[in-house]
Amino acid sequence: MSVSANPGPGTFTLSQKSGGLPARWMREWKKNYYIYMILIPVVVYYVLFHYLPMYGVIIAWKRFTPLGGIWSSPWVGWTNFNNFFKSYYFFRLIKNTVLINVYDILFSFPAPIILALLLNEIKDGAFKRVSQTISYLPHFISTVIVCGMLVDFLASDGFISTVLSFVGVTPTSWLRVPGAFRTIFVGSGIWQHVGWGSIVYLAALTSVDPQLYDAAVIDGANRWQRLLNVTIPGIIPTIIIMFILRLGQMMSVGAEKVILLYNPTTYVTGDVISSFVYRRGLLENDYSFSTAVGLFNSVINFSFLLTANALSRKVSETSLW
Repeated sequence: MSVSANPGPGTFTLSQKSGGLPARWMREWKKNYYIYMILIPVVVYYVLFHYLPMYGVIIAWKRFTPLGGIWSSPWVGWTNFNNFFKSYYFFRLIKNTVLINVYDILFSFPAPIILALLLNEIKDGAFKRVSQTISYLPHFISTVIVCGMLVDFLASDGFISTVLSFVGVTPTSWLRVPGAFRTIFVGSGIWQHVGWGSIVYLAALTSVDPQLYDAAVIDGANRWQRLLNVTIPGIIPTIIIMFILRLGQMMSVGAEKVILLYNPTTYVTGDVISSFVYRRGLLENDYSFSTAVGLFNSVINFSFLLTANALSRKVSETSLW
């Protein structure tokens, strides 16, 4: 066997190969051995728990039974999807899911940005650290505990009802009021996650060039003008990326919190796609139907993500890809 004496760029000779892998790969492995070793468990986790289970979505086109298994269950085509689209609850689920997400984007999405801007203006280091710590703490409280607190506080004899009674509001079990569910859900989410969400924007603020602030001061800009013309434009790319990712979850609402807070009296405003999937799939053992609904939800979310990224790429220089 002969090998070319002058191999071209990117061509590996037999002497350059080791164990079937190009020598370049081996050198890269040896150079960054520890990084790859750290990466391997992450890759294994996503392959085992996020990619391999995807084959199970085929039961959306089957009448799945645990006895028959995935492959032996009979095919039913698009029946499960058609049943969902014709369901009495279809438009209610879509409406509730979209409205909660719209309210969340309108109020929850700007909240960490505003908090980060406020914290960035604090000059007292000790006070700033204390404020950050206090705002982060609710994020580490379990969702079950948060919902338990809400159930107690919002009861007819709870803390919030007692306080409101001082201003003439009749004590009410607020979690049984359909019109209050979305406000409670979004408002408690802001309280729980605003501090943690601000970390990303605080990190982005550290990348803003201090010379821009110095130039703005020389030009006579006050604090408000520096905020509008230097600070906010400096974190706009981060805001756009986070907004695109948020739109990718437009049809998703955490089932855990909804299930812990809602009840039959608030289904009309609180029942969302994820909670419906939970009831039909786990409580009623209709696995195929719930898989079809969940797959439909994922496809819509993916469509939102693609659309938002494409629009961002057209109107700005920032996009996910």
